[in-house]
Amino acid sequence: MTRTMQIDALNVLGGPLQACSFDPLTGFFRDGCCHTGPQDSGTHVVCARVTDAFLQFSLARGNDLVTPRPQWRFQGLKAGDRWCLCVSRWLEAYEAGVAPPLVLEATHAHALQHVDLQTLQGLAWDPAAPKRGQEAS
Repeated sequence: MTRTMQIDALNVLGGPLQACSFDPLTGFFRDGCCHTGPQDSGTHVVCARVTDAFLQFSLARGNDLVTPRPQWRFQGLKAGDRWCLCVSRWLEAYEAGVAPPLVLEATHAHALQHVDLQTLQGLAWDPAAPKRGQEAS
């Protein structure tokens, strides 16, 4: 397979594209980044921190991201994992109210051809936000 990707890609904020995840290893090219190229018909450019609600939504639409597939070196995803999603699936989940939060620094600028920055920023993952049940009183 010929690999054509832009190594010096930008993220949606205009900076260098950061890695999404090496464990689990993600990306269309399985390089840890949400790089894209002509072979990527699904446009896997959105780095999301998946949630149980999103994983169930995706499963109901025929995309099982939960079941391990050792033959593809895929361990299955669990809530909290970071994964490069197809921008169209993320938008579908957004419209259904179950879109997972995004890691903007690791979301490829190509996503902006499908969704505006304000929408993406509205669902940006904030690692400093308190976890559910740990909110300040």
